[in-house]
Amino acid sequence: MADPYQTLGIARTATEADIKKAYRKLAKELHPDRNTDNPKAAEKFSQVTNAYDLLSDKDKRARFDRGEIDGDGNPTSPFNFGGAGGGRARPGPGGGFRSEGFEFGAGGDGDMSDIFEGLFGGAGGARRGGGFSGGFGGFGGRQQPKGGDIQYRLSVPFTDAATLAPQRVTLGDGKSIELKLPAGVASGTQMRLAGKGQPGPGGAGDAIVTIDVQPHRFFTRDGDDVRIDLPITLAEAVLGGKVKVPTVENPVMLTVPAGTSSGKTLRLKGKGFNRKGGGRGDQLVTLMIDIPADDAALRDFVEGWPAATTGNPRAAMGV
Repeated sequence: MADPYQTLGIARTATEADIKKAYRKLAKELHPDRNTDNPKAAEKFSQVTNAYDLLSDKDKRARFDRGEIDGDGNPTSPFNFGGAGGGRARPGPGGGFRSEGFEFGAGGDGDMSDIFEGLFGGAGGARRGGGFSGGFGGFGGRQQPKGGDIQYRLSVPFTDAATLAPQRVTLGDGKSIELKLPAGVASGTQMRLAGKGQPGPGGAGDAIVTIDVQPHRFFTRDGDDVRIDLPITLAEAVLGGKVKVPTVENPVMLTVPAGTSSGKTLRLKGKGFNRKGGGRGDQLVTLMIDIPADDAALRDFVEGWPAATTGNPRAAMGV
């Protein structure tokens, strides 16, 4: 698993502004639209997005810094056991589960109740009422252990994550259930499905679903906001007017002011991701003027246009 700080190329002391700046730079370089001939770019783009999602969340960043979760947002455990801490269990032979060389469950030699009997019952211990007594002062009435947790990863389309569209998940038993995404969902978000894990003497464990939000071909995420570069014609920039712009839900009409320059950013309220505390982020639309190539009429117009050869738009930059 990658270190999110290394993925973004920043120090552990980086500020929120440093994190956002590093992410925007890498996201722009690795965006799939700009790397159509490089299939690995999408993978790197996803890794950068996952790292930003973790570090931009103050709680997740603090937990990662304390070693409570890894770079994928999964809980850490000194023995990688399944259970309430979200350990990494995987199916074992005979319907049980395996974790770091121990196998529990249906038909396995390492039945969980036998292990507890060996640890706590000893030669003088005996099972009583489903628990164990004797050894270590007695454990009469001890609760039987649950089965292990099962880890799943679910790929969620970018627009589904933004709009919290319900997802279908097929579990290890072949059954399919509908999963409701939480507000603020991001890559690395974990959802616990009680009783959907491995069976055990004390009941079934849980299913833990880790979300992977997939990159989009023209949308990018900036916290709870969504960004898009929108091409417009020269006429639309000069004269202004209404243009259609895609959002994570449906296209909407956007008013372009007359005399707009490339790089101008307009805001569509409430068209971003659902926030954890309620409400939604915005969609930030950056206008990019699309100049047609080899247009003789346009070239003749510009050559005969006095304003095209006078003035210096870079004067404020001292050049």
